[in-house]
Amino acid sequence: MARGPQYDAALSDSDLPDVVRRIRARTPARLLVGRAGSAYRTTTQLELREAHAAARDAVRAELHPGQDFGKEFVQRWNLFEVRTQATLKEDYLLRPDLGRHFGDGSRAAIERHCVSNCDLQIVIGDGLSVAAVVTQIPQLLPLLYAGAAARRWQVSRPFVIHHCRVGILNEIGELLHPRVAVLLIGERPGLTTATSLSAYMAYQPRASHTDANRHVISNIHARGLTAQEAAEPILALASRLMSTP
Repeated sequence: MARGPQYDAALSDSDLPDVVRRIRARTPARLLVGRAGSAYRTTTQLELREAHAAARDAVRAELHPGQDFGKEFVQRWNLFEVRTQATLKEDYLLRPDLGRHFGDGSRAAIERHCVSNCDLQIVIGDGLSVAAVVTQIPQLLPLLYAGAAARRWQVSRPFVIHHCRVGILNEIGELLHPRVAVLLIGERPGLTTATSLSAYMAYQPRASHTDANRHVISNIHARGLTAQEAAEPILALASRLMSTP
């Protein structure tokens, strides 16, 4: 059957100008994917539905460190788990404020297991993408600890925070008083990736801090910054923050 003028043939790289090929190579965005009439092509529509499903799964999933990271990884890094006041995932999604404060018993556990007044405190928050945490943390955490050791920083024991929001950095500062706190947390997933991690950092965080007092290195994923590419900027920024007068 003949196709009308509103049908676009598949656009391969060889059909595109060089400048367009370079742009497509630098972004996961769906550029010049073609159309069928006024709608997406079937392949594009299916890809979008798959990406949307992955994003929903990443948000709704619960983190299980022993299962997701493996027992050996948990034991190697001596990870322990705490929770925010958002006891259920639904509470966490509907009440962001609950994810900024530790739940009952968690403060005591943190004070019991961690060293106060260290140079660097690294914590892992599930955030809005458990998939990002599961994918990136096993690669990134060892690099950060190796870099900290090379700089002779005192680093406290890392821990996992369930149902975590970025503002939890303030309570970490009030409890442990680190020079720099780093929160590795799953980013809100989009339709290009559901495995993007961010590293939020604060110098001597305290209760009065807002987003203006924090720094972030974001888009840590396969098509953004790899774990290897992100580790050095995180450590370099931590070093600069520690030199703050």
